Amino acid sequence: MPLKAELDNIDWKILKELQEDGRMTNVELSRRVGISAPPCLRRVKRLEDAGIIRGYRAILDTPQLGFDVVAFCSVGLNNQSETELKAFAERTRSWPIVRQAWMVSGESDFMLYCVASDLATFQNFVIEALTSAPNVGTVRTALTIRSVKDEGAVAID
Repeated sequence: MPLKAELDNIDWKILKELQEDGRMTNVELSRRVGISAPPCLRRVKRLEDAGIIRGYRAILDTPQLGFDVVAFCSVGLNNQSETELKAFAERTRSWPIVRQAWMVSGESDFMLYCVASDLATFQNFVIEALTSAPNVGTVRTALTIRSVKDEGAVAID
């Protein structure tokens, strides 16, 4: 697989470590990847500037915060023109319940990852916002039962 960025083994180690714990200090990171702190910090900055590291987030325990429903919605549009695809993509940004959204190929046009406090809140979103949105033709939902794996975005050896 051709890489879109030029990365050496140290860069890969940095990415692996930060993906596992983005809060560690630069000193700890440099110790783990086997280089001194100043060049480690420069490498991290270069990876950030290149857009390879897009940001840092806290991973929240949604049930402890009262968000007990996690669901996926497959959305098919009636019209897949570029204008309509862009309009729907933009609309997803205004729905707080939608935490991630992807334009996909296949039977659906979009896949939405949704988190809600309860089933009624999710159902209201689907009925009042999603299915009634302009150009939405089909909506299929899948409620999750439990998370069985939650890893970083990329498997790094």
